[in-house]
Amino acid sequence: MAPFELLYGRNSQAPTCWEEVGEKIIEGPELVQITNEKIAIAREKLKEAQSRQKSYADQHRRTVEFQVGDHVFLRVSHCCGVRRLGIKGKLSPRYIGLFEILERIGEVSYRLALPPQLSHVHNVFHVSLLRGYNYHQLHVISYPLHKIQEDISFEEEPEAILDRQERVMRRK
Repeated sequence: MAPFELLYGRNSQAPTCWEEVGEKIIEGPELVQITNEKIAIAREKLKEAQSRQKSYADQHRRTVEFQVGDHVFLRVSHCCGVRRLGIKGKLSPRYIGLFEILERIGEVSYRLALPPQLSHVHNVFHVSLLRGYNYHQLHVISYPLHKIQEDISFEEEPEAILDRQERVMRRK
């Protein structure tokens, strides 16, 4: 029996789980009772495994909420787009800005006050793309906002090549 059928008591609607058309043979009541008991045990074991995995996942999950007027950083590399923004290394920028939250839309989305350079970017973002900021007077933050594209990604180009060398590896 498929796990879906064990948990929910019905067949999945996927074509791979359709039963073949034909006559069904009715077995004795003892065999049916034994089968039902085994199905109940299997359901309990699956529920236990699911709850255990959920408890493991919930330990790493944290709820993040922001208030109207808070300042946040915005993740530049979108989940589906460029991961490292064209730069390979530890110092690739992941968050930009210092943007104020204008309003909360729904449970997990916020509207940000974006500068005019980012007018081509939609101003509503999911909470997973935001990072909180604790204000400090000495922080001065500046980013090349005109290079950011619509999919919230940008590619940095080097200004100058300072050094060039050739290496001979072992057998190459």
